[in-house]
Amino acid sequence: MRVDVVYTGARVLTGPDFRPADAVAVHAGRVVALGVDAAELDARSRIDLGGAVVVPGFHDAHNHMAWYGMQLTALDLSERTCRSVDDVYAAVAKAAAEQPPGSWIIGSGYDQNKLAGGHPTAEGLDRVAGEHFVQLKHTSGHMCVVNSAVLRQLDLANVPTGGDVVRDAEGRPTGLLREQAQRLLDPLRYPVPLEDVTRGIALASERYLAEGITSVQEAGIGRGLVGNTPIELAAYQQAREAGQLGVRTTLMVAAQSLRELDHAPSDDVVFGLDLGIRTGFGDDWLRIGPMKLFSDGSLIGRTCAMHEPFEGEPDNRGYFQMPEEDIAETIRKAHRSGWQIATHAIGDRAVSVVLDAYAAALAEFPRRDHRHRIEHCGVIGDADVARLAELGVIPVPQGRFVSELGDGMRAALGPSREDHCYRVRSFLAAGCVVPGSSDRPVVDGAPLPGIVDMVRRRTSSGVLLGADERVSAAEALRAYTFGSAFASFTEADRGTIEVGKLADFAVLSHDPTDPETLDEVRVLATVVGGDMVFERSGDAGT
Repeated sequence: MRVDVVYTGARVLTGPDFRPADAVAVHAGRVVALGVDAAELDARSRIDLGGAVVVPGFHDAHNHMAWYGMQLTALDLSERTCRSVDDVYAAVAKAAAEQPPGSWIIGSGYDQNKLAGGHPTAEGLDRVAGEHFVQLKHTSGHMCVVNSAVLRQLDLANVPTGGDVVRDAEGRPTGLLREQAQRLLDPLRYPVPLEDVTRGIALASERYLAEGITSVQEAGIGRGLVGNTPIELAAYQQAREAGQLGVRTTLMVAAQSLRELDHAPSDDVVFGLDLGIRTGFGDDWLRIGPMKLFSDGSLIGRTCAMHEPFEGEPDNRGYFQMPEEDIAETIRKAHRSGWQIATHAIGDRAVSVVLDAYAAALAEFPRRDHRHRIEHCGVIGDADVARLAELGVIPVPQGRFVSELGDGMRAALGPSREDHCYRVRSFLAAGCVVPGSSDRPVVDGAPLPGIVDMVRRRTSSGVLLGADERVSAAEALRAYTFGSAFASFTEADRGTIEVGKLADFAVLSHDPTDPETLDEVRVLATVVGGDMVFERSGDAGT
């Protein structure tokens, strides 16, 4: 047999246990042989990887690809550039000097927990950009700040349920719009032109491939807080047709994009997309994944739904994005109609409510392999960890949150609850399959730093957050490969390097399962469908 390509001179970590082999053969985009069997095959091309380590391509189970890509062209307000609210104002002032009056200035990535002076305000933005329209997006995506020019355009008397417009002691809007209140901007900013979304997808793809990412799950398209346009799927199709979708993509569909469907009385497909399209529709490159539902808000923004008040705020337990009964009914209808469901729930009260809804739906309409998910599952007690496993629900925490957001999360929870924050070891011990994910652009989305944080669990100030929730390097790698594939029903084709599976690999400088060299690992090359689509100059063989 003559195959397309044989990769040699490598330490290939194969199978579910990462057994080493020294070669991998690829034909028609899939692995056809490993080790000696691969090395002996006739091949059109042979590539010596020069002793590199080959692992399954990284798979980010929860990211915002289009948002991230479009953010790359926005004003960067992250900790990299802004350490105080005055730095934010200076960045906006500079942008205003470069743009004509009446134009929009969009900034992204600020975190009040890391800014001396806290949140920017409309008053402050007015001083530096009063003749422009300004929107500054919080790193969580769960709030934003606008200036007075924008506020004057908003229907502040009709704030959507599940959000609020923050006001000062005199009752004046500060410019801070939280959760669903951001929907007030829709008449001004929504829908985003497809061209802009497609460009964002292309830019994100380039970054992802350079980080060894070969598959992603886009955490919400269409409508709601995560959607850019009601025809957002078209942007992904356009990107694919233009050769700009570099990574295999599973799309979560915002719950607001689903509707009641006409059906025969005997049918269970009662809710979803037109024609009954649901989870699983598509191919290896682009497919429909779960329905994405928001139950609550943000931990660092102190808007997620908690059983007990946030530290230092005795009257604040957060809130839900919609009435609890609506959460349950939406889950019920989507489950009955065959959807996998991915529900955003960060606060422990939200997690409990979502688990109740999943349990009720499963009791009424039993389904053995549903793989419903709780996105983030940020704060959860032991009893709900056990319930999570019993129900077969997949928790989707973000390891990188510990490093970048951990100090803010600790401040919000206080010492008595911080060990229940973004758990991983407890999920594994209970028998859950845990995927790896970033929630990018909320934090740095590169998988290797995410893996390090799952192992080390150190906040940016150096505090060990939840020592008992640390996992081994091999377990973290398995999360970012097999775990994420399982969470998207694609483990038959990806997640491990095995004969018959898609030939998607990350080529690394060191073994990521070795904790001694974990900090030294870097991506040398990325292979998708057997083709080397990224190569760091001078590092991988040709």
